[in-house]
Amino acid sequence: MNGKIRALRWWMIGLVMLGAVLNYLTRSTLGVAAPTVLADLHIGPKEYSWITGAFQLGVMLQPLCGYVLDSIGLKLGFALFATAWSLLTMAHGFAGSWQALLGLRGALGVAEGCAQPAGMKAVSIWFPAKERGFAGGMFNIGASMGAVLAPPLVAWSILVWNWRAAFFVAGALGLVWVVLWLAAYQSPDKHKALSDAERDLIASGQETHLDDAGAKPSILTLMTRRNFWGIALPRFLADPTWGTLSFWIPLYLTTVRHFDLKQIALFAWLPFVAADLGCLFGPAVVLFLQKRGVSLINARRWAFTLGALLMTGMMFVGRVESPYVAIALLCVGGFAHQTLSVTVITMSSDLFRKSEVATVAGMAGFCGNFGLLIFSLLIGGLVARIGYDPFFVALGVLDLAGAALLWTLVRESAPPPAARPVTVPAL
Repeated sequence: MNGKIRALRWWMIGLVMLGAVLNYLTRSTLGVAAPTVLADLHIGPKEYSWITGAFQLGVMLQPLCGYVLDSIGLKLGFALFATAWSLLTMAHGFAGSWQALLGLRGALGVAEGCAQPAGMKAVSIWFPAKERGFAGGMFNIGASMGAVLAPPLVAWSILVWNWRAAFFVAGALGLVWVVLWLAAYQSPDKHKALSDAERDLIASGQETHLDDAGAKPSILTLMTRRNFWGIALPRFLADPTWGTLSFWIPLYLTTVRHFDLKQIALFAWLPFVAADLGCLFGPAVVLFLQKRGVSLINARRWAFTLGALLMTGMMFVGRVESPYVAIALLCVGGFAHQTLSVTVITMSSDLFRKSEVATVAGMAGFCGNFGLLIFSLLIGGLVARIGYDPFFVALGVLDLAGAALLWTLVRESAPPPAARPVTVPAL
């Protein structure tokens, strides 16, 4: 094949997915280690909410990350951000107070905010429209898989060494990925292993109204578009679920369900395995509907709505007596959240030009993380008085409002892609 690699686009999104695995592994490390860290450093729930809030404030700079990626390119930009988040993760191992953790988490949030803009930019330039749902789902599996790996890795590090070692190990893995990324990634127009047939497939499946116009994206201009708010506001309502699963569930299982460290290692990762399945289920629903004549945008709206309906199961997590039934409901929540989350995140590549995708994804991510920040601060400030149950109820209903906004605000800006032949993407 003269050095050409078959289905190279899927290898490239696999490389991006691996980066997402390590991104979410490093950000999830503190959540899993929290019971041990808080006890060792004498940190209370209120201070912990400030620490998690600092991370969310940092991640809210996703628009800046997206703008950098759109400006200097995906390869260099993602490598720089990944190097920064890896070193900052390792620095957590030297923290001796909640103030030190707060500063490190804020800086880590800035660096790690690049993940979703980078993933969506890769999807937009490497895949035709009919495959973006599956490619976006594959990338988002990385987020869930990183959270799956965190509980056993952190528990193993604590049992063998201490909680500080968990941060050293996670950060070192990130640096290894940076070397792999720089060695293997290139954009489609530069990659020597991309065959002419695959290059034509990618180009022929791009919507002409999303082609680059040559100008850099204007954040203020993007904010005037209703389609931006149509995906940003649902993310504002949806993202608190992921933050709760990542940062608060280990503490909930420890303080309310009385799990020890070994039980955390055994059960805390299960909702994220379910989330992996949701990453694939959402695109599968979209494909199923497209084959029956539903337009791409409407198919994504229906997939989001289905996920929102499934999310209502979260309302009962705090009300069931059995901790294992509670875990099962959390798994339903993880599955439902990623079903709708991967759907709305992918819509940035459906509705905006390729030169705008990373910026839009970052801006929508800002809104999502702002919602998570507010929710996390409310948990930290009120959980001692009212418990976790009201927050689980809120998570069960917020996405229904998000679905209503998605149907109300988003408008298709081109003829429905359903007119094109829809096939299962070739791997």
